[in-house]
Amino acid sequence: MSSKYQKLKEEYKGSLKSMDTEETFDLIFYRPIGFVWAKIAARLGVTPNAITIASIILGIGAGVAFYFNNIWINILGVILLVWADSFDSADGQLARMTKQYSRIGRILDGLSGDIWFFCIYVAICLRENVTSDFFMDHKWLIWVIAVATGACHAIQAAMADYYRQFHLYFVKGKDGSELERADLLWEKFHSLSWKKNFWEKLTLMFYTNYTVGQEKRTPAMQRLRKALRQRYGNDIPQSFRDRFRAAGKGLMKYTNILSFNTRTFALFAAILIFRMPWLYFAFELIVLNVILVYMMVRHERLCRKAITWID
Repeated sequence: MSSKYQKLKEEYKGSLKSMDTEETFDLIFYRPIGFVWAKIAARLGVTPNAITIASIILGIGAGVAFYFNNIWINILGVILLVWADSFDSADGQLARMTKQYSRIGRILDGLSGDIWFFCIYVAICLRENVTSDFFMDHKWLIWVIAVATGACHAIQAAMADYYRQFHLYFVKGKDGSELERADLLWEKFHSLSWKKNFWEKLTLMFYTNYTVGQEKRTPAMQRLRKALRQRYGNDIPQSFRDRFRAAGKGLMKYTNILSFNTRTFALFAAILIFRMPWLYFAFELIVLNVILVYMMVRHERLCRKAITWID
């Protein structure tokens, strides 16, 4: 029994990204639930992408529920969104457990959260247009705020994921990270044919542009990556890995703040406690943007400093 428990414990640990990048609430709540879903899916032969699609459906349902100015329907929306995120956790854990990695899976996983929040944004706008005296008189304003918030949300999520993958590169190496290079992605893109590989090429085009945006916002990181390739190739010394990991570990809490849990806590508070959904937009526009800028400035400073370690 002890041996079986130990094996299960090691399997659970292997389903995590890394302790450096895992959020406390995820470790307490979502990861254990996701592990159970992943074990059930593995036994039934369900793929990670199928779980991701199921999470998208649940997230859309949550968005619809948040439209109604009814506390019980809103609570149903909370349950659906938590359920969706448990599936979002499970798809990655299943992929790591069964080695079912794919670029399509990574793209689909990132797209799922965008679809959830798109539906939630639309629901909030429609709800404010029929329940708020101010937004009933200025219907266009809430939509403008939603578009601005959505643009900021996309950048926040992209950069948080990028920094997390960069940190994982130093923790686990190339095989343990999904860190990409835009130049290599473009090479792959141009090697495909629109006639023979239409969907793969179309997907890769969007994903490559997504990566280009991440690289443009991190010039010091790109200089560090280039310097490391020139000096060490793909064999970065363990001493350098450990040093960068120790210096960058403290920044991971900011990537976690910009991820799902903090957003949903703010969303649930705006809808269930304050009964003013538009407050969620204010939280993303003000609080999360301040954290984003602070995180980017600190990480760029770290990368500039790390370049000097190479010499």
